[in-house]
Amino acid sequence: MHLDPILSLGIIFLTGFIVSRIIDRIKLPAVTGDLILGIIIGEEFLNLLSHKILSSSSFVSNIVLGFIAFSIGQNFSLERFKKIGKTVLFISVFEAAGAWVLVTLAFHLLLHQPLYIALVFGAIASATAPAATVMVIKEYRARGIFTSILLGVVAIDDAWCLIIFSFSLAIARALSYHHVGGMMLLEAMGHGLIEIAGAFVLGIILGFLFKLFAKQIRTEQGLEIYTLGFILIAIGIAIHLHLSVLLSSMVLGATVVNTLKGDERFFHALKGIEYPLYLLFFVLAGANLELESIKHLGVFGSVYLFTRILGKVLGAKIGAFLGHAPLNVQRYIGFGLIPQAGVALGVALIAKNDFPAYGGIIFDTIIGTTVIYEIIGPVVTKWALKKAGDIKSAATLPNT
Repeated sequence: MHLDPILSLGIIFLTGFIVSRIIDRIKLPAVTGDLILGIIIGEEFLNLLSHKILSSSSFVSNIVLGFIAFSIGQNFSLERFKKIGKTVLFISVFEAAGAWVLVTLAFHLLLHQPLYIALVFGAIASATAPAATVMVIKEYRARGIFTSILLGVVAIDDAWCLIIFSFSLAIARALSYHHVGGMMLLEAMGHGLIEIAGAFVLGIILGFLFKLFAKQIRTEQGLEIYTLGFILIAIGIAIHLHLSVLLSSMVLGATVVNTLKGDERFFHALKGIEYPLYLLFFVLAGANLELESIKHLGVFGSVYLFTRILGKVLGAKIGAFLGHAPLNVQRYIGFGLIPQAGVALGVALIAKNDFPAYGGIIFDTIIGTTVIYEIIGPVVTKWALKKAGDIKSAATLPNT
């Protein structure tokens, strides 16, 4: 069906609004509803979306991921790092690295996938969806040291994911481009380090330029336009110079939060336009699902599901032990980190565009497992909170 792109946008926003109300009533994560909607109205089923809209998915994803990365950069405030302490830092680093390493090894050694593809799967596995965890904590009014540490970990988890993914993607690109020539891993890592260093330099330079006139802006409209402009410039220059869009935007956010101490207006300025963009992004992600690739989900999906959870749990346990966390935190903290959604889908879409031969398998595996994670994740998080003793009285809590 050849629909006008503007009509397709109208369909996405209105149906998205309706589905969000239904999803809210049945207590499912909003991301799950957006993905399912995208699958239904996409080419594989109702085919209600314009080809121009579908082909713009990478354009939309770069913008949305730039927004997400900028806001994640806020978590790299030096003041915030002083507050979260070494326990949260150890757990967050080891649980992200645990999933990355274990999934990479499983895909390379057990499924015999090329190293660069295994690296991409592993990097995506490091992400956690903070929204699902926070939703469970609020719904069951969980309180305690376990809850505080869990909130701290999920707040900065996606930052490590962006760093891990940016580094892994740079290495994977180098390995895939020179696959025929047998490029050495160390040489590929060198290319990756150059790409990462360039993104850091770009983000820092733009961050200091951001500071120059920031104090002169006082209106809400000015804050919105100024912030939006800098984020788009960071994304555009990164794409032009073949640097990491994710890292350059995140470093921009980190530089802004540390140079404009105490002034977080710019991070709240885009709240009004974020939701429509996120809705568009997740619906298009669902619409990009290719049913032809689902036949690979049996083995790929099962290995990814199991090894990611195992990597998160073992990594978190090691980090909690090294960070001298209480025993209940060491036992159960990893089970609160199972949900996976926004950042994982975004970076999977990048991988799909960068590796056409394997992109469909990567993306569809992540979509399929994300729906599963977003359904079982909150249930397991609730179980972990109960076992840790932070959900006090079952009799006074809402029914699930």
